[in-house]
Amino acid sequence: MDLTLFAVTRAFDVIIGELWSQRKSRRVAVGKWTKVEKAIAMLTDSSIFATSSALIMWAWIYTPERLPRSYNKWIKSAAAVDQRLLLALRHCRWGELQYGIETGQAPILQGMCKDYGWPLVWGNPAKSVPFPCEIVHMGTGKSCEYHAASRFVRSFVWAFSTYLPLNLVLTLRRPTKRGLQYALKSSVRSSAFLGTFISLYYYGICLARSRIGPKVLGTSPSSCQQIDSGICVASGCALCGWSILLENEGRRQDIGLFVAPRALATLLPRRYLWENQWRETMAFAASTAVVFTCVGERPERVRGVLGKILHRVLIP
Repeated sequence: MDLTLFAVTRAFDVIIGELWSQRKSRRVAVGKWTKVEKAIAMLTDSSIFATSSALIMWAWIYTPERLPRSYNKWIKSAAAVDQRLLLALRHCRWGELQYGIETGQAPILQGMCKDYGWPLVWGNPAKSVPFPCEIVHMGTGKSCEYHAASRFVRSFVWAFSTYLPLNLVLTLRRPTKRGLQYALKSSVRSSAFLGTFISLYYYGICLARSRIGPKVLGTSPSSCQQIDSGICVASGCALCGWSILLENEGRRQDIGLFVAPRALATLLPRRYLWENQWRETMAFAASTAVVFTCVGERPERVRGVLGKILHRVLIP
């Protein structure tokens, strides 16, 4: 299924890219290519990543089984979140945890309260409406802004310790001063991107819970329930993906096309019944035909690293 979605994503990218290219040529020829159309072209890859990230992060919170196991594990490692907090958000989403009502769910967050030294009442949704945002901060204090900043620093260091060795290994095959500078610069940029992604995700949740949500929806138990049952997570999901603007244009293409199939997988069945397998086969065959044909006739339309690899393999 993953391979099919990858092929379908690439085929759509080829087709839509070609249609947009033809439109641009016609509009430029008659002098009607507008600033809005230029902006759309510039933000397309960023929008693909932001939308895909929103779907993936929503699924990671509420339906993690729809993500590949290795990808789910990587997000969990990067997010560094207490699993009891995720469990509480899920119970709130499905109505098993309700503010102002005793539903027997207090032990979930009260376990966190014991570990972090908070008052036990914070973890009781029947009495604490809503539970303090400090629980979301997981030990960094009351300030949502400080929590977001600390998340950026911790995530940056975590990512940098991963990206720098990889980039250096690639560079040391043919070491040059310029190559080493590029490896360092690329590692810093990618680490800043990931750090911003994570900090925006958490700050988006805080914005909905503590900064904007209560002023718009109110502070009644039903309003708090509405915020914590989906709005706060949706806010984080909507913000985090725009961190891709920190990456260069080429990386935006590759990263956007990398996450798009995983986002589609959260919306479609992971496996089809045997009698419906032909749908997946047809989609893969048609998509592969589109991509391979384009490599032969319009190789510039197959973007990113995949386009370069297929061009070398298929074009003599």
